[in-house]
Amino acid sequence: MTDAVGSIDMPDADDEAAESKKKSRKGGKRGKKGPLGRLALFYRQIVAELRKVVWPTRSQLSTYTTVVIVFVVIMIGLVTVIDYGFQEAVKYVFG
Repeated sequence: MTDAVGSIDMPDADDEAAESKKKSRKGGKRGKKGPLGRLALFYRQIVAELRKVVWPTRSQLSTYTTVVIVFVVIMIGLVTVIDYGFQEAVKYVFG
């Protein structure tokens, strides 16, 4: 490959040979395992991901829960008021 301005970037022969070797491999390590091996790998990956999670403290959890409950109560009140308004509007229009 050249770094000259305006040149066409062509892959070298070595790069093409390395890419053809990569394409001929099928599955790698995971391809050789049976269904139980793949299931065990999946389970290990789940456990590894859960270890990365930053879990909230008890006070953070109670704060988040309180915020969600207050938000839901407000939304219930809003929908109730809108529903009552539509109900009265329909009664007015259709008698």
